[in-house]
Amino acid sequence: KTDAGLYTCDIGTDVAKSKVSVQEKPTEVTKKLEDKTSPAGQDISLSCELSKADVNIRWYKDGKAIRKSQKYDLQQEGTRAILIIRDAVVKDS
Repeated sequence: KTDAGLYTCDIGTDVAKSKVSVQEKPTEVTKKLEDKTSPAGQDISLSCELSKADVNIRWYKDGKAIRKSQKYDLQQEGTRAILIIRDAVVKDS
């Protein structure tokens, strides 16, 4: 059910009309990423919380897009977005 539509106030001799549109609130990050330090060879998990579920997430490292691969696992669980860096090495910093 939507609240958007054309609303009218009719008094018989006159009518007032109003077009109502409802805009969805933008998605926000509600829990930010935390800095991590890990020994080489271990998996590193980064996660952030969002104000809405099922949002299209893009992860980046130094401005370059990260894609799901053997190195990176990208997951979404409800409002939580997770990036797992597998078998971390120094150059992953």
